[in-house]
Amino acid sequence: MRFGGRKPYTLEEAQRRMEGYCAYRERCHQEVVSKLRSMAMIPEAVDTIVVHLIESGFLNEERFARAFAKGKLHQKGWGMSRIRRELKQREITDYLIDKALEEIEPEDYTGVFNTLARKRWEQLAGESDRQKKLRKFSDYLIYRGWEFDRILEKARELQKDPSSEGT
Repeated sequence: MRFGGRKPYTLEEAQRRMEGYCAYRERCHQEVVSKLRSMAMIPEAVDTIVVHLIESGFLNEERFARAFAKGKLHQKGWGMSRIRRELKQREITDYLIDKALEEIEPEDYTGVFNTLARKRWEQLAGESDRQKKLRKFSDYLIYRGWEFDRILEKARELQKDPSSEGT
């Protein structure tokens, strides 16, 4: 019998498939449950497979939160508030979110911010309206989850630095 054009999976097939899914990259429980539901697995099978994945070390929310936080900082240039918001959307507990964010080195965090801010400032070098430039600069960094005080301080610093005006 077929469901919506897909063949049904046995518990063992689904379990093996989810082991591969989790081995490919870190996953959160929400992603795994969603994937299992899309495979038309019944709730009891979903629970059984999730427990197996946790017990076998394929699924670990703390490991996921740490990898997610570090990855998004370095690959996407996201600040703490964006990372926190995205982890909350994935139903990660506040405790694990705090733990993951604590592992980000302050020097690393500042370095990523400074690189991103300078790059954006240079992109806006042709903007003649000072207010518009500041708004675009801050909107860009706020969207990526950086702290407003940090953004203002950097904007002041870049405005004073004559070498930051052109590329």
